Amino acid sequence: MTERTVTVINRAGIHARPSAILVQNTKNFKSNIYIEKKGYRINAKSIMGIITLGASYGTELKLIAEGEDEEAAVEALIRLFESKFEEE
Repeated sequence: MTERTVTVINRAGIHARPSAILVQNTKNFKSNIYIEKKGYRINAKSIMGIITLGASYGTELKLIAEGEDEEAAVEALIRLFESKFEEE
């Protein structure tokens, strides 16, 4: 299992567009991928799950992956967060 903590740094937070980008990227991996906020864990391959997190600017999230490509999956998602989902 691979876990990393990220902070939402794009001003608009994780709304529909970033959620769709996250889901699109997670589908490329075989691992089970989760996003956790304050103990509430959702499947990162579910757009509705991501939106229900209500992750606004400054929110800390934990990325968790389990499976054969878990490290690559977490690193790919970290790059999305660091790029602010190319919104700014």
